[in-house]
Amino acid sequence: MNYNLNSATSLIANIAGNNEALALMERFGSLTALARADEHELTEVSGIGQATASAIKSALELAKQLSLEALPEAPLLDTPERVADLVREELRVESIETLYVLLLNVRRRLIKKVKISQGILDTLLVHPREVFRPAIVHHAAAIVLIHNHPSGSCQISDADAKVTRDLIRAGQLLKIEVLDHVILGLKTAENPKDYSSLRELGFFYA
Repeated sequence: MNYNLNSATSLIANIAGNNEALALMERFGSLTALARADEHELTEVSGIGQATASAIKSALELAKQLSLEALPEAPLLDTPERVADLVREELRVESIETLYVLLLNVRRRLIKKVKISQGILDTLLVHPREVFRPAIVHHAAAIVLIHNHPSGSCQISDADAKVTRDLIRAGQLLKIEVLDHVILGLKTAENPKDYSSLRELGFFYA
């Protein structure tokens, strides 16, 4: 693959050097893949030492934080698309499944975003206690769940459906409504959106 020193590659070159920046992009192919790599993987590229790897990871983290600052205060999360837009950049760089719970007020505006778990999504790793504790602490009226499928598939798994139904029932007991569970993946020819909504697919009415 042939990369010219421009745009993102030239910015990396400011940290690592021209040849090293080209080597990094040859190795990882995209900024997303580079952001997913850990420091050890970066140091496997010729010319990248531990200090440079740490500086690159810090720069990528700063870029992520900058994108979050650009969000309006208390965004309205009344559609799956808006939910996906809120967490997309954070979940895009995760190489394992990561679940967030979004705490909302009665007007469906964000109170707080909380990372709940990482790993395979199942009932052992996603306990209602962990999901609803921050909702109770922050007096949320409702919550929205969102997690990624690192494979890129937006297809709803049996575990996704079971966890969602368990949490809906728990929320009913606590008087905290579970509004939706959004699965974030990649756009495909069959699926023009990079997410699926369990509510839109009818899981909340089954």
